[in-house]
Amino acid sequence: MVHRRLFLSSLAAAAVPGGGFAAQNPAAGAGLKITAVEVWRIEGTIESRWLTPSQSNLQPLHIYDEYRPKPVLEYNEPQPGRRKQSRLYLKIKTGGGPEGLYGPIDTEAAIVVHRQLRPLLIGLDPLAGEKLWDVMFRRNRHSRRGHYIMGISATDNALWDLRGRFYNSPVYQLLGGPTRKRIQAYGSTLGFSVVPEHAARRAVVLKHRGFVHQKWFLAYGPGDGAAGLQKNVALVRALRQAVGDDVDLMFDAFSGWDLNYALAWAWQVEQYRPRWIEEAVHPEKIESFVQLRRRARIPVATGEHIYNRWEAAGYLRAGALDVVQADPEWCGGVSELTKICTVASVHDVQVIPHGHSLHAALHVVASQSPMTCPLVEYLINKMRNYGCFERYPLAPEDGKITLPTRPGFGIELDESKVEKRTLMEW
Repeated sequence: MVHRRLFLSSLAAAAVPGGGFAAQNPAAGAGLKITAVEVWRIEGTIESRWLTPSQSNLQPLHIYDEYRPKPVLEYNEPQPGRRKQSRLYLKIKTGGGPEGLYGPIDTEAAIVVHRQLRPLLIGLDPLAGEKLWDVMFRRNRHSRRGHYIMGISATDNALWDLRGRFYNSPVYQLLGGPTRKRIQAYGSTLGFSVVPEHAARRAVVLKHRGFVHQKWFLAYGPGDGAAGLQKNVALVRALRQAVGDDVDLMFDAFSGWDLNYALAWAWQVEQYRPRWIEEAVHPEKIESFVQLRRRARIPVATGEHIYNRWEAAGYLRAGALDVVQADPEWCGGVSELTKICTVASVHDVQVIPHGHSLHAALHVVASQSPMTCPLVEYLINKMRNYGCFERYPLAPEDGKITLPTRPGFGIELDESKVEKRTLMEW
């Protein structure tokens, strides 16, 4: 079924004049086998811009005084400079055939790939996507969560890139074709000061750059008492007054609150019409999400720690969420995120992937109805440097990202920036 779907997608792309790529002869895939699964560390000295100092967002550990950082009060502008950087990329080879490339990936995922998934994949058909995912998932009894599913995610994404290169087509074309030529990005402001007057000034600048959807990270929780709650409210008020009514404002508590705190905040800021409150409580507290959604008039979002379609279905059956934020770097890759989109669409709930990275999320969103997947997340400070070794790093213009047309995810390393390559062993 997978072979047939990919073949038909590639033929469709080739049949549209100027609209796709000529597909390889599908017969060339007969006998194609995975011969190597490699993790490479790429190093170099990169001209980049970094925030100093960086605002620490709220975290669950901050209920303890000794772990709660002092707020950053400066209006911090990114500072240019040349810095040593390293990134991990996963490469899957087929012995003279197409190769798949994906990254950057996390070290935790890379170790799983090298130790557990690499021996499993050697000799298997890289085009048999559904079987490969199922084999990897069934291989480990802890596969449904954590680092193992992150390893599956990295591998699945690299395999999608390989299939895109084999069929000479972007991944979104293999997923059914694009629903838009450009994808609206929302700007995540992690790292910027949340002093209200500073944040307000920054929000106006971002609005002029086309970010008419912005997410701000709340810095205070129960450990900061009533004064901290009022600082969280003051941030929302200042942002709304600064950008007006035509900008969506979203807020992220990074699992640092409990239900009562979240309700107290929500009741005070609902007049400013936040688009959502994200990760108000720990992800396992589904009933708290249910109660928050019922009792607050603010949409409720979470999902970067939803690791598969079954977990997503549990949240949605409970009526816990308005937005699912599953991340294709963590939830099982492109293959699983597309299934989560299907589950969410049944419940008329949107999927707006968490933006740990961008390549896989962009291609999935591009292949889905805008009703289901209207946006991608763009972490403004992280992403300006994250793809520093890539020839074609993804970046929004006027708040939107134009779909790449290169095969696979279109990831190519810029050799002029690479000073050292190391084949990793753990």
